[in-house]
Amino acid sequence: MSPVDITVVALEHLESMSTLHPDLSEQYSNLVGLYQRKLWHQLTMSTLEFVSQPSSTLRTTAEGVNSYLALFDKVILPIDKKLNPLTLARIASAVAFSLLDDPPYRDGLAARAILENFLEKRDRLGPAATLHAESRLGLLGLTLLARSGEALTTESSIKALEATKELINKNRPILAELADTESEAAIVHSAFYETAMTYRKAVGPPEAYYREAIQYVAYTSLNELSQAERFHLATDLSLAALTGEGVFNFGEVVAAPALQCLEGTELYYLVELLSAGARGDVLGF
Repeated sequence: MSPVDITVVALEHLESMSTLHPDLSEQYSNLVGLYQRKLWHQLTMSTLEFVSQPSSTLRTTAEGVNSYLALFDKVILPIDKKLNPLTLARIASAVAFSLLDDPPYRDGLAARAILENFLEKRDRLGPAATLHAESRLGLLGLTLLARSGEALTTESSIKALEATKELINKNRPILAELADTESEAAIVHSAFYETAMTYRKAVGPPEAYYREAIQYVAYTSLNELSQAERFHLATDLSLAALTGEGVFNFGEVVAAPALQCLEGTELYYLVELLSAGARGDVLGF
């Protein structure tokens, strides 16, 4: 399609969704304005925020299609070369997981296809100038693809877990090349360690889960997790520290902000147990 046709299709889609879903009219109108003014950075950030809250913004199109997928296909993908690769990958992952997590729109093949396209994109980004961005994009795409593989498995769960292990081992060296202090790098670290942590929760041992989880919480903002996710993470992290072989530094896990969500619950004793161990209080332990 020509640039003019691409613009027409994108704006027509956004305006039709604004009319179809009046409660989201303001958000869609905002995307229209940003697109018309060619404010690509603001458009990608607004789109990322929009697709990151499925409980309030995920709908269907007039044809009954997942609205995030339609937004991605008709508005975002046609202008992908104008967009930040990492932000684009985050949008793609949100769209993919909306296809996995929400029963009315569940389409595992489409979800996997979205993420696989990012692996193909690595070959089109070009060498030297975009190498750093390409590494980030490739790693994020690979780790998210591994997560989608786990989510899609039923009969082939063992094969999927082995594929996840291979992807984790293959991409760990790439992770080491990214600067920890950069906010974008932190996003990639978080995605990687979430994948590794999920894998280790499935296959063990607990000390391996602990090592990946403690890294995950170091690179992840708890505000991005639901209360239930924070609770399960804190519980799993505590149990892994207590039962993992060779885990002696309880002070590291006690200092993790994730454990605060256990306060006032029936599992707060886990924090007290770890705190006693961190202090060296044998009697208290």
